[in-house]
Amino acid sequence: MFRKVLVANRGEIAVRVIRACQELGVQTVAVYSEADRKALHVRYADEAYCIGPPPPNDSYLRIDKLIDVAIRSGADAVHPGYGFLAENATFARAVAEAGLTFVGPAPEAIALMGDKVAARETAMRAGVPVVPGTPRSLSDEELIAAAEEIGYPIMVKAAAGGGGKGMRVVRDPADLPAALQAARREAKGAFGDDRIYLEKLIEGGRHIEIQVLADEYGNAIALGERECSIQRRHQKLLEEAPSPFVDEELRQRMSETALALVRAVDYTNAGTVEFLVDKDRHFYFLEMNTRLQVEHPVTEMVTGVDIVKEQLRIASGRRLRYRQEDIRLKGWAMEARITAEDPYNNFLPSTGTITLLQEPTGPGVRVESGVFEGFEVSLFYDPMIAKVIAWGETRGEALLRLRRALQEYRILGIKTNIPFHRRLLDNTNFIGGVYDTGFLENTPELLEGTTQRNAVPAAIAATLLMHQRRQKALVFVGGAGGRPSMWKIAARREALR
Repeated sequence: MFRKVLVANRGEIAVRVIRACQELGVQTVAVYSEADRKALHVRYADEAYCIGPPPPNDSYLRIDKLIDVAIRSGADAVHPGYGFLAENATFARAVAEAGLTFVGPAPEAIALMGDKVAARETAMRAGVPVVPGTPRSLSDEELIAAAEEIGYPIMVKAAAGGGGKGMRVVRDPADLPAALQAARREAKGAFGDDRIYLEKLIEGGRHIEIQVLADEYGNAIALGERECSIQRRHQKLLEEAPSPFVDEELRQRMSETALALVRAVDYTNAGTVEFLVDKDRHFYFLEMNTRLQVEHPVTEMVTGVDIVKEQLRIASGRRLRYRQEDIRLKGWAMEARITAEDPYNNFLPSTGTITLLQEPTGPGVRVESGVFEGFEVSLFYDPMIAKVIAWGETRGEALLRLRRALQEYRILGIKTNIPFHRRLLDNTNFIGGVYDTGFLENTPELLEGTTQRNAVPAAIAATLLMHQRRQKALVFVGGAGGRPSMWKIAARREALR
């Protein structure tokens, strides 16, 4: 096992990786921007190094700075987390060239699967079904002609990157030229690559993904599926495992297909093969994420497999500890992504200082967070600040536990999407597992109104609690002559920071 690992990330995922390393007896090195000097991942790591000002391009995306810190700190491996440089083949190659181990797949696999068109072509050669679409590098004129053959509605997609960037749904041929130009501009700005392609839009489909693990000795396993269809503008909001739509026969077919792709690209470490499943249970390859996923905890909860620890073990040259027959899904898990956004104002990002934070606990509840009271939420980084995961023996129990956990969650100082999640969990169609990727578009009432039931009393109670805490912190114990001693004044001031 490694002696020391540099975690090339921030926030809750950096904390998650640091905890896994600590449980394996591995020392950790954190990196931070000037905005993250007091962040949790900085506090929890054995060492921490500042790598620049707040903008990611000047800090977390600086490959040269990350490699320099890894070498200076004596780290022998780098874990990228997710986001930032996690799926950057150039970064993975730079880590290897520096004599360090990249905790993830080989640069060649990252580059191949990171190019969405190349990934489609690879999947087709491996016999994996794909959504009808176009090949790479076509001109706008050629794409317009191809759209007529594919048939509307269609999806315009960026060849590089993901996360909904460079994606457009087109239903009317007259709208396609403008959509192509807009998608190219967005893709160029987000990924530095303006190549786009077309796919047939499968309406009423569900976004279901298969988690895989593979070692360098040819062993590969699938850890079941995750349902990721609750999305807004192609961004996932809530995930669950297993899927309420998938039966054992479909799970088996999708898992075998995902593993066929893994072997076709000689993939190692953790990865996720994403599929679109139509109403008739036909599934089509979408893409492969060559990194740890945000939603990995729901798979961990139902399989008992610590995916981050397995990433570290595989990267250190060890064989998989599990065989496919060892994987049994037990119970149900749901994850709500907590973001600093106002769901009733078009999900506008919310910034400010967190003045009160009470995270939920109790049976079957897991919280992964990167914030604390006094933490400053800025516009520099992704708005996701935490995740709440609930496990139950049944889907109903998992849902009720997640609902209870979200009722316990208290955050003051910023707006969050917690009220949205509470409404979602009360929706009868969601409770029945009847939803697809168009669920939010077809259920606008989930985003209507600004006042949640009991929101005002809860806010008043939370404000009073915060005031009470501050008042207690201001009670000084007198020193000589009845005056407060200076060290106690300093201690109280620190408590208020």
